[in-house]
Amino acid sequence: MADVKALAEQLVGLTVKEVQELADVLKNEYGIEPAAAAVVVSDGGGGAAAAEEKTAFNVVLKSAGASKLNVVKVVKDLTGLGLKEAKELVDGAPKSVKEGVSKAEAEDLKAKLTEAGADVEIQ
Repeated sequence: MADVKALAEQLVGLTVKEVQELADVLKNEYGIEPAAAAVVVSDGGGGAAAAEEKTAFNVVLKSAGASKLNVVKVVKDLTGLGLKEAKELVDGAPKSVKEGVSKAEAEDLKAKLTEAGADVEIQ
């Protein structure tokens, strides 16, 4: 039990950069997607500072709008998905189109999808 407590104390003491490195190791070496890890650790260090350091954004398709076919084509081009998969993504809205992208890339994706007629949100 003492080992578990020591591990917990080490995790709480990690910096944002160290948390990202840990997430990369867990994902690449063990196939584990630790999505909530950064949120849990950053709350201990002050939520406002962590919010300012956000570097990864998710582009979420809220709805296809009136031009569903155009949106499917754009989603297919932007994601590299096949036509069937792109259509399923659009039909399943609200759904993430891309996750963990830079702010500039997220804004670019949003602009292209909005131009095609979609309702898009960056998270």
